Amino acid sequence: MTKEQQRTLIEHTTSSSFVILAFAIFQPFGMGQLGLALYLHLALLWVLGIAVCYITETFLTYAVHHPYTWERGIEYFIRRNLWFQIVNTPLIALTICLYFHYAVPLNPDPLTLRGFLSILIALTYCVFAIGFYWRFKYRNNFLAAELEEVKTLNERLQQMGKSKMEESGQVTLTGGTKESLTLSVTDLLYIESEGNYVKVCHLDAGEVRHDLLRATSKQIEKELSSHPLIVRCHRAFIVNLGQVERIDSHSGSIQLILKHSADTIPVSRSNIAHIKDAFSYNYFSTL
Repeated sequence: MTKEQQRTLIEHTTSSSFVILAFAIFQPFGMGQLGLALYLHLALLWVLGIAVCYITETFLTYAVHHPYTWERGIEYFIRRNLWFQIVNTPLIALTICLYFHYAVPLNPDPLTLRGFLSILIALTYCVFAIGFYWRFKYRNNFLAAELEEVKTLNERLQQMGKSKMEESGQVTLTGGTKESLTLSVTDLLYIESEGNYVKVCHLDAGEVRHDLLRATSKQIEKELSSHPLIVRCHRAFIVNLGQVERIDSHSGSIQLILKHSADTIPVSRSNIAHIKDAFSYNYFSTL
């Protein structure tokens, strides 16, 4: 069982346990009439609840295309969890109604519109309470994992610096018109997309310059594709990793701090793999 599968099992087990515990304590909908047998039925409902959670998990992953992944960031994960609860809570309520209707009929019968809505409201309160717990835990776990990831990236950055791996030669960036910009690859800091233009930030005789070219970032990215240290780190930014001094994590976001510029470059979760690949390529090529 992978770590992600273990984490999923723990989350579903904990959430189901919280709901069953609430039902065991408050015994709503006439459940107290079952006496000690109630706890056996709640144990069976606990197992059914975990199974329903996995059904919802499969639905979100393959039907709605919201897989369980930390790679897309904490905000995605929280939104995904909200969708999970919207789908899962009515299914759990229906499962409880069906179980007591067919296994141990209660008086009044919960398998009515009124009974279903009553159980759904009770479950919503439970989900609301446990949602705060998971939101807090998700954020803490994600920030801890992100700090560890940033630490690893900074170590690779230092290793790359010690190996003195640098992009060499010159590159000519062309715009949509006849304009072009020729510069040394080592002088390139970053490229930022600005509407129909790109802003090229580079060094010129030790001074930082910003030149505009009428071009798309995809066009420029293609022209720089032969330089593995120059990667897309954000939908609006392409950066030269050889000019990165360190990598910071702040408020759940990753930023690149450059050597010669006060600008900070954001890193999106969808593009962080490009940075990892670039570091791995340059580090292992020196071994």
